[in-house]
Amino acid sequence: MDNDLHYRFIKPEKPLSEFVDSFWCLHNQSDSSKETIGLPDGRIDLFLFKSSEEPFRIVLIGLGTLPHEQAIIPSNSLMFSISFKLPAVEYVFGNAISDIINSGRLLPEHFWGFAEDDLQDFDLFVQKATLKIQSLLPNEIDERKRKLFELIYATKGAITVKELSEKVFWTGRQINRYFNQQFGISLKAYCTVLRFRASLEHIAQGKLFPEENFSDQNHFIKEIKKFSGVAPKELFKNKNDRFILLSSLIKK
Repeated sequence: MDNDLHYRFIKPEKPLSEFVDSFWCLHNQSDSSKETIGLPDGRIDLFLFKSSEEPFRIVLIGLGTLPHEQAIIPSNSLMFSISFKLPAVEYVFGNAISDIINSGRLLPEHFWGFAEDDLQDFDLFVQKATLKIQSLLPNEIDERKRKLFELIYATKGAITVKELSEKVFWTGRQINRYFNQQFGISLKAYCTVLRFRASLEHIAQGKLFPEENFSDQNHFIKEIKKFSGVAPKELFKNKNDRFILLSSLIKK
């Protein structure tokens, strides 16, 4: 990764890992902004952000489905983030995010007790966020939904709606209604995003052939280009570290 960009992440332990994918921080330590290309990753992000030119703010970002979104990482900027899995929408936030598909929502000042001072120490931020999320978790959740998400994440999206329906005893129509109402996306579309995200891990290792239930090489290339705008070979080159998500996987 670009030496001016400092990236770090921490994985949570159970039971938090059912709802949180990771905690991460991104620091642009240079005096110049960095161009980047966002890639869909199947996560919901809550982040604290500030830069030398922009004030502190807290933002919730919904699911992304659009390909190769151009973005800028401002100069001297710092971001601490919590990446959530889908069950967090209902069981942590308690509100649907279907209205912020491919967009975000500015959260109130001091949301969850966070403030600009929390950007001073990433480890302390993770501790504070962990305690807050734990305090919001319900005593129990719908076992049907728990199993549904366990299967989706265990297979990294390489499972059909029909298979999921049969395993969790919930009709495909009901599952899709739940997904669209809560997250603003169909189950099939979400699984496609997860398969793309899983393929990035292989591409980061130089594996430029399908390993995530793609029918053939052409299908694989088509899906990768759909979300990244480039073929797997070009994505792997990652010129100028423009794909931050891929750079973080290579670093890992």
